[in-house]
Amino acid sequence: MVLLELNFERNWRGGEQQTLYNAKGFLNQGFEVHLICRKNSMLAKKATAENIIVHSFKSTWGVFFFLVLRGNQFQVMHAQGSSILTYCILSKPFHNSKILFTRRVNFVPSGFLTKLKYKFTDKIVAISSSVKNIISTFTSRNDIVLISDIVVERTLNQQIVIDKLNNLKIDGKHIIGTIAALSSEKNPFSTIEAVKLLKEKRKDFIFLHFGEGTLKQKMNQTIDHYQLSDTYFMMGFEENVSDYFSKMEIFIMNSNSEGLCSSVLDSFLNKVPVISTLAGGLSDLIKEDRAILCEMNNPSMLSEKMNFLLENPLVGEKLVNSAYSYVVKNHDMDLITAQYLELIYEMISVNNLN
Repeated sequence: MVLLELNFERNWRGGEQQTLYNAKGFLNQGFEVHLICRKNSMLAKKATAENIIVHSFKSTWGVFFFLVLRGNQFQVMHAQGSSILTYCILSKPFHNSKILFTRRVNFVPSGFLTKLKYKFTDKIVAISSSVKNIISTFTSRNDIVLISDIVVERTLNQQIVIDKLNNLKIDGKHIIGTIAALSSEKNPFSTIEAVKLLKEKRKDFIFLHFGEGTLKQKMNQTIDHYQLSDTYFMMGFEENVSDYFSKMEIFIMNSNSEGLCSSVLDSFLNKVPVISTLAGGLSDLIKEDRAILCEMNNPSMLSEKMNFLLENPLVGEKLVNSAYSYVVKNHDMDLITAQYLELIYEMISVNNLN
């Protein structure tokens, strides 16, 4: 069987990491795996390094013509992103491959054309219960399959982190952090407010915010206004951001909307205590024995929870042990790949019967 993964996003975020993990999982099971992605993207670079066959294009027109001319060599196309799914559907009369779509975002879709596109998708996977409920309601389909995300353990490069943190002159301070796009659904201004409140109680910590987005300038202005420039550090994009888990003592996910949140899974895997809201798919992950729960849009509570964990490291130790046991059992690459393959074999067998 020849499988085609498709992800045409510009940035390197959780969805792109999961696309790579899915491709590696199929490759490890002996399948021929191809990937369509944006030319010169981080995904193209990383997939090439993993010996995945990459077809990269500057525009979606290149994708469309590739699918029209060469799409019939693939038994299954796995689209990871609604926009790239469109081109799989439009070119289907030429390739007649089965189309599998993994939906990762938590917002409610709209429009007749979107509904029509989902109608012609052979199988839809949702990465969380929240996403599944949204898509089931929108499409009126009762066959949406829940398959979660993959985590992969790797050796963290502590020395690179130490070198970078030394430049910030933060010796001896506790390190709290988040990995979140600088966008409204991630609720960054509430996080800044919480850090301000925590700093009024104690000065022995810093906060690292990894991510890029349209709110960067406004966030920097807010940080300056609150006089947090020596505490709240905007770290931007880091290719191997998980290395920072080697020094992070608390991880925050203060989002108002999440499809699932692979960064929380990475925190579990690297035994960093988590404080999180229950927004969207986070409710699948955040249980009282694995993380500290926090209300959305409540910077005062978030500040109190951060202070509590700093004051009670034994609580954090208990949480991380439970979270680690959960994540290695339920988000292993072989397990998630097997769930996808069961679905793919079902799609192919139906095709053969027809």
